[in-house]
Amino acid sequence: MSKRTIRDVDPRGKRVLLRADLNVPLKDGKVADDTRIRASLPTIEALTRAGAAVAVASHLGRPKGPDPKLSLAPVAARLETLLGQDVRLLPDCVGDEVRRTVAALHAGDVVVLENVRFHPEEEANDAGFARELAVGFDLYVNDAFGTAHRAHASTEGVARHLPAYAGLLLEKELAALGGILADPERPFLAIVGGAKVSSKIDVLHALVERADAVAIGGGMANTFLSATGHEVGTSLREPDKEEEARRILRRAKEREIDFHLPSDAVCAASPSAPAGTVRDVDHVPAGEAMLDVGPATLEEYARAIGAARTIFWNGPLGVFESAPFAAGTKRIAELLAASRATTVVGGGESVQAVEELGLAKRFTHVSTGGGASLELIEGRTLPGVAAIPDRG
Repeated sequence: MSKRTIRDVDPRGKRVLLRADLNVPLKDGKVADDTRIRASLPTIEALTRAGAAVAVASHLGRPKGPDPKLSLAPVAARLETLLGQDVRLLPDCVGDEVRRTVAALHAGDVVVLENVRFHPEEEANDAGFARELAVGFDLYVNDAFGTAHRAHASTEGVARHLPAYAGLLLEKELAALGGILADPERPFLAIVGGAKVSSKIDVLHALVERADAVAIGGGMANTFLSATGHEVGTSLREPDKEEEARRILRRAKEREIDFHLPSDAVCAASPSAPAGTVRDVDHVPAGEAMLDVGPATLEEYARAIGAARTIFWNGPLGVFESAPFAAGTKRIAELLAASRATTVVGGGESVQAVEELGLAKRFTHVSTGGGASLELIEGRTLPGVAAIPDRG
């Protein structure tokens, strides 16, 4: 970890602007899943215990201006409960009232700024808006790995106006994912699922260069199967990405790595079907779609998991939100949870799966950032990380 973190500064008596990722699901005006809020607690508590006053900034959803339905009020209420202390929601993230409140904060105080995306200048990374966000603060801490791949005012721009540091969560994310990039214990297995090849072309190319084995599932497997001459019925596939799939397969062969594709699948006419039928991938009927990996595929993938010492997983292996087609994703989650390998889940729906199954604590690392984790694996520079100076 070359970036300077809150371990490298004494925040006593300082007013800290903390960018967290509190973009959580809401239901009936309350937080439906507080995983991301809990992930922010170690940094908040470390700063307040050290004598800092903390103002937490975050976005929530994709508002087109101020929207009461996307207020951070439920988030502030949940944070108050988790911290066991008063947490006040400020009416905005910039302006005179915010400045007065920040100036009056005492050591150990925590407030939440209102949704930064209520201002279009946030996503535009407007220099003036970033400067306004910084007013009244002594330090800036970025702990929002989930938005570190976005060059927004609160993730990148504000770091030009305040001494910038990484929070404990951001430090943990970079260490876990960076370890996969720099020096994974081998054999290194990558399991990649999800609907479309197009959304993960770059990460697949990167993993084929770094991994010792790759296993594909989900809708993207259908594109690979079609690209290798299989009839896939009505399965989701991307014909315009089949040549890209063949390029990836050729590179895997050149590197002599194991590249696993499903040998059987659970098929049905639609994801709403009450049940599916296990079929060999060479015998998928014209009127059916492959909606989950089958038992023979899972046995093959289980052997690959058993041989691996480092495993990166991103993306479900089937339509896991539908019970008849969730078995593949569930089984992979269980196998990884039981593995002795270093296991890293790269954000997105994979995280949702392990959380719902109650298995998250059995993984080495469960990333809070889907897009950010993939871009880091691809080898891209994350603007929110680049904005933090290196140590010394």
